[in-house]
Amino acid sequence: MHPDLAAAERILGRTRRIAVVGLSPDHRRTSYGVAVALQRRGYEIVPVNPKADEVLGEKAWPTLADVPGTIDLVDVFRRQEHVDGVVQEAIAAGAPAIWLQEQLTSVDGRRSAEAAGIDYVEDACLAVFVAVLNAQPASATTS
Repeated sequence: MHPDLAAAERILGRTRRIAVVGLSPDHRRTSYGVAVALQRRGYEIVPVNPKADEVLGEKAWPTLADVPGTIDLVDVFRRQEHVDGVVQEAIAAGAPAIWLQEQLTSVDGRRSAEAAGIDYVEDACLAVFVAVLNAQPASATTS
């Protein structure tokens, strides 16, 4: 279920710092390309990958719980069987929004996010919506 443009605009309007769960240091992976596109737009990228020390010049963290500071959006690039666990981690980390990349969906994840009052998008490429909306990072005072 793709988000409507108004929902995507609302989420992106308050987003500056994006935790990318499953961000690969391999430039051939989709997660890397999306993170590059977001970084070029000025978003702060926080790699979350227990097998990486650094991605795109940013320190990588093993889990969302390890990430210091506020996370405005959790962008998920994990296999389908890990999605519900990542949603629970995002809720525990206090993230106000979760975005599952293309081909990732979860009925339980959506229910959990909605019950926690968290915006939830699934099966949609974040970089595409950023480009379509010509979105820019929220200012430090709005996030």
